[in-house]
Amino acid sequence: MNSQGSSVEKGVNGVLVCQESYACGGSDEAAFECDECGSLQCIRCELALHRQERMRNHDRIRISPSHVPYCDSCKGDGGVANGGRLRAVVRCQGCKINLCLDCQKRTHSGVSKRKHPLTAYLSSKPAEKNCSTGDEQLDALKAKLEQVTSFLLVDEKEDMQVKDEEEFVRKLGCRPEELLKVVSIFGNTGEGKSHTLNHTFFLGREVFKTSPTQESCTVGVWGALDPLHKVVVVDTEGFLGAGTNQGQRTRLLLKVLAVSDLVIYRTHADRLHDDLFKFLGDASDAYLKHFTKELKATTARCGLDVPLSTLGPAVIIFHETVHTKLLGSDKPSESAERLLQERFRKLGLFPEAFSSIQYRGTRTHNPPTDFSGLLRSVEQQLDNNTTRSPRSAGVIYKALQALSECFSGEIPDEHLASNSFFPDEYFTCSSICLSCGSGCKNSMNHLREGVAHEAKHRCRYSAHYDNRIYTCKVGRKQCSTLLDGVNYMAQSVSELSVKPAKAITAWLTDQIAPVYWKPNSLIIRCKNCGEEFQDNDTKPHCRACGEGFCDGCSSKTRPVPERGWGLAPVRVCDACFQNRGIPEELLDAALEEDQGGTLIARKVGEAVQNTLGAVVTAIDIPFGLVKDAARPAYWVPDQDIHCCHQCQREFNARLSIHHCRACGQGVCNDCSPDRLAVPSRGWDHPVRVCITCSQKSEEL
Repeated sequence: MNSQGSSVEKGVNGVLVCQESYACGGSDEAAFECDECGSLQCIRCELALHRQERMRNHDRIRISPSHVPYCDSCKGDGGVANGGRLRAVVRCQGCKINLCLDCQKRTHSGVSKRKHPLTAYLSSKPAEKNCSTGDEQLDALKAKLEQVTSFLLVDEKEDMQVKDEEEFVRKLGCRPEELLKVVSIFGNTGEGKSHTLNHTFFLGREVFKTSPTQESCTVGVWGALDPLHKVVVVDTEGFLGAGTNQGQRTRLLLKVLAVSDLVIYRTHADRLHDDLFKFLGDASDAYLKHFTKELKATTARCGLDVPLSTLGPAVIIFHETVHTKLLGSDKPSESAERLLQERFRKLGLFPEAFSSIQYRGTRTHNPPTDFSGLLRSVEQQLDNNTTRSPRSAGVIYKALQALSECFSGEIPDEHLASNSFFPDEYFTCSSICLSCGSGCKNSMNHLREGVAHEAKHRCRYSAHYDNRIYTCKVGRKQCSTLLDGVNYMAQSVSELSVKPAKAITAWLTDQIAPVYWKPNSLIIRCKNCGEEFQDNDTKPHCRACGEGFCDGCSSKTRPVPERGWGLAPVRVCDACFQNRGIPEELLDAALEEDQGGTLIARKVGEAVQNTLGAVVTAIDIPFGLVKDAARPAYWVPDQDIHCCHQCQREFNARLSIHHCRACGQGVCNDCSPDRLAVPSRGWDHPVRVCITCSQKSEEL
């Protein structure tokens, strides 16, 4: 053999490796030789292959460490035992086959194969019929697998079916301190997800139920322990299944994904469909947006060294085809993973939550399906602890329980029409503000943690719900200042002429004007026609754009709810009447500055402008209108107040009515000398309070 240029090493019998790679991935030590299969087989492959009906009666022997296998290249003429096959004398490491001397000379005499490294077998003794070590290994493996059973972990309504950590450990059949990882599987209904798990982890045993019928045999989420790989294997429902509560079932899948270390996406389609990429892209977004916070909290509660939320799980896309080539097989210069990323990019999806996305394909010309490649990929991912570390069964249970408690409840049918697999409505509070219609932005079940509802946008005042205390802090402060100023002016303005009254009206309007209104002092002429305003002219403002116009150019009215004016028609210029659309920047400014409650202040301004402009000398009437427009709901109306609530003195022209901002009662100036903040009523700055309320400031 040396004369042929081949290098020959000795001692190959020390470790004979499985030649099937059916269940082990080609890494386990061989324990059997099957003559009819023509291969060396490890314990797992021998058991998995010969459970099949057509291979159950194969003649196979157990091998010893010094066993010499048959030649893989001998054709045999049928006149010799074993079909004329001879025992091998060498193993070609380049071709990965065993060869007898004649076959080695015949097949490796060419220039290309002459230099293949050859390893010689030490002995040509026939294999022993018995091997106690093989028997013990096989019996131990069978005993472990026979004890494995699956159990319902979460039902289709998202209710946990395992009551606590102790029951979870008992159902798995592991030790409480044993460190485990989680592998789950996803895919459409009928893709063979349960079958894949059975053959990948349990040597073909039906740990997870399979069925040839049209009905889905997996409802809810089922779990089982693989004792060989120390893995909690999770089987899930398929997509596109017929059933109720589809929104909850879809949300349940993301919870399983969040607690998994490895996700297998099983597809039997001849080509990878966009739904696969959209599911993974949407799942990544939802994981980062909704689940990382809760997983971090679980990490803190369990005292883990490696956060559960550092990265999401690794993903293996297991693609089985029959008629089409596997991804990347016709593009040897590009990896399958690179082609996957390109598909994600074209669809505008970025699955950045996953630690890795790997493609593993197999083409099945004739059944059964070859799961060996998938198993090899799974084992490689399970050996990688850099991003996802194994943890105890109790920690796995706590993480799933925390997500189930945080994200649960019925999902309205209108959310099912979303173009996303995991819309925000599946994970956020479903409460709606009755005043403005905005949804709550907090996560589901946040009230259990003592967190109040919080709108996605600033709320708007609604007279029907009288929610001024929640929305009008800014406007109330403006109104308080305004009332104090008007109260001071009321003592002298009754003697003023029209011109000073116009000045007061302009000043008052500027004090409470929204931020987008142009100040009266800067309005010289009409924005539209250019007509110059005289000293006594009114300068009407368009409620939509905030510019100043003459009466002729702002005679039309329409509702301007986007500016906080409610649904009642208000004055607008001709251009804004024609153009109902409001520029984006104006809407942003309105939401930021005006929706904090300036509607009350604007009502005040409208009352003052309309009244002061027409009735100059009767200041008592407009001031009453001002107070009525700005009065909070808990204030006692002026017409119902006859005497001071503290000293009982009757009010008259010289003894003015004041309101305590805490209790809302009418008091005189002497009985309300203190100024304190009243946050319980929405007054976050010092305001007038009566003597009684001042003495219990800690309750304000």
